[in-house]
Amino acid sequence: MMNRRTFTALLAGAFATPGVAWSQTMVGKAFFCVSRGPALVLYRIDPDAAALSELGVVMLAANVQYAWPHPSGPFLYVACSDGGAGSLGIRGDNHFLSALRINPDGALQAHGQSAALQSRPIHVTVDRTGSYALSAHNNPSSITVHAINADGTVGQEVKQNAALDCGIFAHQIRVTPANDGAILVCRGNDAAKGKPEDPGSLKVFTFKDGQLTNRTSVAADGGYGFGPRHLDFHPSLPFVYVSRERENKLNIYRLMNGTLDPQPIFVKETLAEPGNIRSRQAACTIHMHPNGRYVYLANRAYDTVKIDGKDVFPGGENNIAVFVLDQRSGEPTLIQNEDVRGIYPRTFALDPSARMLAATNVEPKLVRDGAGVKTVPANIATFHVGADGKLTFANSYEVDAHGALQFWSGMVPLK
Repeated sequence: MMNRRTFTALLAGAFATPGVAWSQTMVGKAFFCVSRGPALVLYRIDPDAAALSELGVVMLAANVQYAWPHPSGPFLYVACSDGGAGSLGIRGDNHFLSALRINPDGALQAHGQSAALQSRPIHVTVDRTGSYALSAHNNPSSITVHAINADGTVGQEVKQNAALDCGIFAHQIRVTPANDGAILVCRGNDAAKGKPEDPGSLKVFTFKDGQLTNRTSVAADGGYGFGPRHLDFHPSLPFVYVSRERENKLNIYRLMNGTLDPQPIFVKETLAEPGNIRSRQAACTIHMHPNGRYVYLANRAYDTVKIDGKDVFPGGENNIAVFVLDQRSGEPTLIQNEDVRGIYPRTFALDPSARMLAATNVEPKLVRDGAGVKTVPANIATFHVGADGKLTFANSYEVDAHGALQFWSGMVPLK
């Protein structure tokens, strides 16, 4: 289990702001936050220039898996684990959920005691009232709920009265806009090495006073050939947009009375060349534009082949797919696949004004370069977001992650 004293010691004093006066540059805005192993690296954002400038680093006691801001208070909830990535990754034995306070000058500091968790939390979210933090765990596939105290600290775990149906390989948990339900996105697993496919599903629960109750499971054809990863909600219409990692598809469902209709109303391709798969290709994170007119989804390719004994990326689509949405039917139309100038964009984010988008490419890769190979570094790519929703490349920031993955990134608003 986590040594909370060690965590506090690691976090205390670890934040630095070289050459930046946060109180003048950040109040009322946001910062971009990137995890590299146990480090949270913070960047000042300039939405007009779609630019980043590094502000400092906060160290936690285990690798950062995901983080989610409080809806109204100056707090960030961070899920950490020493477990490995992937369905066959290391289980680990050090998993916890922490609250960080976002100070008025933008600095982060530990806020209260962390809550120990039984397994790796791959995702965390906070309900719409800021009363509960919900964590999704991939192995075993499960959910934990913690109360959030009035002062923003992590409270006691809310033991669930019902036996929950949590599918296979939970990847995300989101609370519905009305705060009356929760949806657990369960990816399943592809068939591999003689092991049959594990079906995917969307598990829908009622949600009240921190308690979840099974409501329905969305899994056409038993969930076979259905590998959802992440979802996002339309801000004003009753539609849910779901990225399907294992099939490179975008499904759209109708949301009514806290639950999903079982059949998608639209299914769309996410790739520019769906018939030209060159390596492991997987749809990833999805984010809605705050005006509800566009949705953005990351496509990532990342497998390697051996060339002269070296692991070399053979090619594939690493881009942000941009869809324009019909404001009556919710139907998306693909209008752009914008290259991210790197490999494996696991996460990306829009700034609160939706004038810029930042995409984080996980790690460096070797690629073919004529008769030889060259290294494409890990990086953060930034883009201007146009009035038509389309992206225009702005900057690429090369990153030396010292062997750590850039596993999560997000925009964190200052309250």
